Amino acid sequence: MNTETYTVTGMTCGHCAASVTEEISELAGVDHVDVVVETGAVTVTSAAPLDPAAVRAAVEEAGYAMA
Repeated sequence: MNTETYTVTGMTCGHCAASVTEEISELAGVDHVDVVVETGAVTVTSAAPLDPAAVRAAVEEAGYAMA
């Protein structure tokens, strides 16, 4: 298992967290996504290391940005 934590900006509510979780969860190999709206922390657990560009693209697809 591989776990990485990213900082996502612009999230303000549970809907924001759900959107980010949904987009990142669609990446191949992702097992779990945990979002803390208050801090912007997004922890992703995956079978293998993820391409940071792919994670960034998923976050942007959800309408947010990575710090």
